Amino acid sequence: MTRPLGSPRRACIAVVGDARLEAGHPREALAEALGRALVDAGFRVVTGGMGGVMRAAHRGARASAGWFDGAGVGILPGSDVDQANEYVDIAIPTGLDHARNAIVAQSAALVAIGGGSGTLSEMALAWSFGRLVIGLRCGGSSGLLAGQRIDARERYPALPDDQVFGADTAEEALGLLRHWLPSYAKVHPRIRSNL
Repeated sequence: MTRPLGSPRRACIAVVGDARLEAGHPREALAEALGRALVDAGFRVVTGGMGGVMRAAHRGARASAGWFDGAGVGILPGSDVDQANEYVDIAIPTGLDHARNAIVAQSAALVAIGGGSGTLSEMALAWSFGRLVIGLRCGGSSGLLAGQRIDARERYPALPDDQVFGADTAEEALGLLRHWLPSYAKVHPRIRSNL
């Protein structure tokens, strides 16, 4: 599927969370449902490209009726493209280890499902970059921060309800994303070029 010139780009939505999950864990089902819902809604899925929530989100993206080659992007911590799980469409090896979380957090929005310190760092980075952050209330870092502000900074003066928005289901997270994403448009200033 080729995007015609002049058509809008698909927004990239980061899905972050537990890197390791037991088979059949409830967070696995949440991540798979979210990956499918995001691609169904016309978004790309961006993860760290490895296991657990990341693998499940890409599996869901692949199961979407709207799937296309390139719907799922994995930003890998190592230098080996083979680190990516089998459902990743585009694997980008960085060699940055946990520092690659800053790249994942540059997505248009970030949805967290459980997770520990790595997920917490991605949520904090997305917050500091002015991104929309959604945390599923399923324990871990996402449950800890759902419904709260990460710090007291005024990121968007016109949005008094700015917070890590909490959701219980993939459908609720998608609804929050559709509602709030247009309000979270802060981007890094462009580097000027002569082009």
